Amino acid sequence: MYLKKVDGPRAVTLPDGTVLTQADLPPVTTRRWVASRKAAVVRGVIYGLISQEGAQERYGISAEEFEEWVRAVSTHGEDALKATSVQKYVENILNCPV
Repeated sequence: MYLKKVDGPRAVTLPDGTVLTQADLPPVTTRRWVASRKAAVVRGVIYGLISQEGAQERYGISAEEFEEWVRAVSTHGEDALKATSVQKYVENILNCPV
């Protein structure tokens, strides 16, 4: 059996004991970014599975966009990555439906 060469580790253990592997990251062809995929990329970078630069290049995202994902997760948890959460937040701030 042959293993494909990858940069960095093949798997990392998260603080809760679960294992995050390269296979758990979204496919390179991802175009629709749901909260769970964003969270997987953020976890992968934070725990050293992939570098931030590698993630940005692999998925075609900007540094600013990735930093927004990290800020949202660190401030409000993974639910903050959901588009409907952002919409509800904006509606509450403006007191009107968008």
